[in-house]
Amino acid sequence: MPPLPNCDGRAITTIEGLEHDGRLHPLQQAFLDCGAMQCGYCTAGMIMSGVSLLERNHTPSSEEAKRALEGNVCRCGTYPRILAAVHIASETMKGGRP
Repeated sequence: MPPLPNCDGRAITTIEGLEHDGRLHPLQQAFLDCGAMQCGYCTAGMIMSGVSLLERNHTPSSEEAKRALEGNVCRCGTYPRILAAVHIASETMKGGRP
């Protein structure tokens, strides 16, 4: 991600912008389905990092997912659920949902 001053004039997507036509992004939905969303401390960062990964790599390995999310700290320790959510979203997105 570029430093903030370099974002001038660029489109920026926030977690709120991931929903389309009233439907959550597959990763947001997978977080809910997996119980990966606990206190909310890491949720936005984990989801945005996960979405970025899934845009670059539609079928990440567990190691690739771990590396993509490593800049975010989960206070609740739901890392296994978060990784499961990334893999579930990957499978869901194979059906054509961005």
